Amino acid sequence: MTGGGADVLEVVALSALTAFFTAAGNGAAGEMGKQLLLTTGALARRTMGREAPLPTGPEGWQSLAGQVHARLGRDPERADEWALLVRSFPEQARPLVPTGGLPPATRDFTNRQRVLKQLKREATRPAAGRPRVALLHGPPGIGTTAVALRLGAELYTRFPDGQFYVDLRDASGGHGPEPATVLLRLLRQMDVAPERLPPTAAGREQLYRQLTAGRRALVVVDHASSVAQVRSLVPATPDVFLLVVVSGRPFALEAERVTVPALTDRYAVRMMRKVAGRQEVARAKARMPRLLEHCAGNAFALKTEAMGLLAEAAEAEQRAGGPGHHPVRAAARHACDRLGAETARLVRLTALGGWPSVDAHLAAAAAGVTPQEAARMLDEAADVQLLDLVADDRYRFRPEVRQYLADTAGPEHGVPECSAAVERVLDALLNRALHAAHAALPQSWRTEPAPSDGDAYRDEARGVAALAAEVGNLVRAVSVAEEYQHVTTALRLARALWPLQLKAGYWDEVLPALRVAARCADEHQPRSRTAAGIHFQLGHCLGELGRWEEAGHAAHAAVGSERAAGHVRGEASSVELLGLLNLYQWRYEAAYERFVEAERVYGRIAAGQEGAQDVARALALAERHQGRALRGMGRLADSQRLLESATDFFKERGENYNRARALTDLAETLHDAGERAEALTKIAEAEELLTPAAAPHLRYLAGLRLRCEGGR
Repeated sequence: MTGGGADVLEVVALSALTAFFTAAGNGAAGEMGKQLLLTTGALARRTMGREAPLPTGPEGWQSLAGQVHARLGRDPERADEWALLVRSFPEQARPLVPTGGLPPATRDFTNRQRVLKQLKREATRPAAGRPRVALLHGPPGIGTTAVALRLGAELYTRFPDGQFYVDLRDASGGHGPEPATVLLRLLRQMDVAPERLPPTAAGREQLYRQLTAGRRALVVVDHASSVAQVRSLVPATPDVFLLVVVSGRPFALEAERVTVPALTDRYAVRMMRKVAGRQEVARAKARMPRLLEHCAGNAFALKTEAMGLLAEAAEAEQRAGGPGHHPVRAAARHACDRLGAETARLVRLTALGGWPSVDAHLAAAAAGVTPQEAARMLDEAADVQLLDLVADDRYRFRPEVRQYLADTAGPEHGVPECSAAVERVLDALLNRALHAAHAALPQSWRTEPAPSDGDAYRDEARGVAALAAEVGNLVRAVSVAEEYQHVTTALRLARALWPLQLKAGYWDEVLPALRVAARCADEHQPRSRTAAGIHFQLGHCLGELGRWEEAGHAAHAAVGSERAAGHVRGEASSVELLGLLNLYQWRYEAAYERFVEAERVYGRIAAGQEGAQDVARALALAERHQGRALRGMGRLADSQRLLESATDFFKERGENYNRARALTDLAETLHDAGERAEALTKIAEAEELLTPAAAPHLRYLAGLRLRCEGGR
């Protein structure tokens, strides 16, 4: 025992317990985050003497902390247990790590001094209790991003704790990512390890505020489309400056509003000279008044025209204009005019579908050419500003340029050719996804066999990496396939995302596609095995994000569809998912009943039937889950028996990872039963099975060891 006294009382003070509960709930990311959550729930139940369902918000965690604290003054032994748990998993201080910073500022920056002065005034004014926030906006192509990047370059030394940039224009949906996903992207930019990323929006916001508290940092969110995306990023610390960049009309954010105006003719000419050179601009002197009128002070249009002067001294003299004239669309048209017919065709067809990024393989599929030809044409298109090179030989369209190219594809090439181009891209993405998913999970019945054509991936890591690199396009492809009435393609694409949510934690990214696929399956293939698989993935994804009610509905839909389709293995797996959802909500009795039901369903699979080869392993996993639920119920002897059986099975099969997880569960049960020496033995066995790559698991075991040693 720890001996009680003032030290214990300080550790289990109401404020300390509230902070621990909140951290455990908000930080439950990955297997070890959920393990700590289960341990907290089991101890809360023993303390309360009754079921204590998982709280659903800050008020719930505060209330539970108060109820637990009220009992500890009358129960010194339980107070010691809580003190050991809190001490063994202290809230680790997470430093704010300056990472790659902002992208480089453009060399062609011209005449934005007034705008920069406004932004600098907001960034450097006395805080006086007001958050430092600016909303920078202007028409598409006017240069809002360039201003933000220039500001970061000029104020680099003012933000020693880092400059962090999140660009939302590559979102696969039409309205941009959800607020929780914006937080996720920002935390990744702040170098938060995957296992420390909270699954919920509340947890992510709390971590963001912890990281930025007392820091001097610049946060830039580019191409934001709604106030909801950035509201939770408004800083609560005086030396963090949030700069929100909007390409288009501003929205109602409480911030210093700064408009980027059109360049005057004087500075427009200066920008063109920076890009094309004085000589080329001088040669175009006769055309310059109409050219300047045509560009309307738009930085993108001016730069594109300047590139045209540089490439062709004899530019066409007829310039379109008039009412409703859009300088970015006009610039894109003139850029297309400077390309060869085949390259212009490729970019138009590639722009169809609204892909977040494109590479040579995707463009080749769109245009029906070889990847080598497509790579050359993409380089040509980038040279005239129709595409931006982002990374790893991938390109991205500006939204307005992509829309112009897509709008003109039909009139230029005909609807049948445009439809065929989109279908070819969908087929290419599906082929790539199926190969990658099979490589990532080669033994899983939830992934299709690899296609006979296309390029295979050599191992699991490459398969997961390929899916991750293509995730934006794959998510977009599900919606495009539904729109084009390629239902089967949409559902197969969604099923191929399973390795990303299972092995890489891409829950936020795949969720929009799974919602579309579930709706599509219910409409076109209701109560089928495919519908069941989609609902299972959706339920798993929502559960990982802590959206329990929605997750339960999806899991129940999966059970019903599997049962209707007569797919016993799928039914058992979906019932098991329901059990896991109950387990992580601290509903241990309900979880145990589901795990027992899953075991019964697995038992209906006879030798020689589909899934028979998986039954033994599935039953061992069911035993492990039952043991975890029994521990939460306080039935420690039964829990120990089942966990020992599961451990023995995984030892015989040589599955070190699952054996280490079962040993960890067994050590927890032994600890709760007061068998601390035996628990330490199981901890040592688990540690020997894990590699350094399992750092979160090893850290958890170290904390469990401290609890065992402190309680002897």
